Amino acid sequence: MVKLIALTPGKGLLPISEGGVAVTEMVLDRLVSVAPFAGKQKATSEALKAQCGGGLPAVNRRRGAVTWFGHGIWMVAGDAALDGLAAVTDQSDAWAVVSISGAGVEDVLARLVPVDLRLPVFKTNHVAKTMLGHMSVTITRTGPTEFEIMAMRSMATTMIHELQVAMRGVASRA
Repeated sequence: MVKLIALTPGKGLLPISEGGVAVTEMVLDRLVSVAPFAGKQKATSEALKAQCGGGLPAVNRRRGAVTWFGHGIWMVAGDAALDGLAAVTDQSDAWAVVSISGAGVEDVLARLVPVDLRLPVFKTNHVAKTMLGHMSVTITRTGPTEFEIMAMRSMATTMIHELQVAMRGVASRA
């Protein structure tokens, strides 16, 4: 019998660093999408607040373990028991999640992302559904010089490659 070994999306590809910017993989034990049923958004928010310390954040924001994910959907890093309040779907294996940080991180991302991610505009816990190169991603600022990027698992190698090329480009100009 073949013994299968689960691998993370970035296995063997991360961590990487260039010119003071580093990319590391974030392995989330559980990730679920939450889509409140009609008329149940407030109750869903209250239930999530009790379960994980943060209710449903506003559009383009993160609150605690809950991230706005677009058009009536939020992503929860953890589990959520919301029977009768929302559709909850396990997304644990569907996403590649990386952290990119360091001096010059905004310059690296400016080469790939058509959104102004500078700190005065895009503050901590701001979220953007956007493109990174040619792939769809969700970017969250997690600190003054740190971002979390989520891409579909099937795009993990491409995302990491694009980030590394941009990091090298910024590092060569320093």
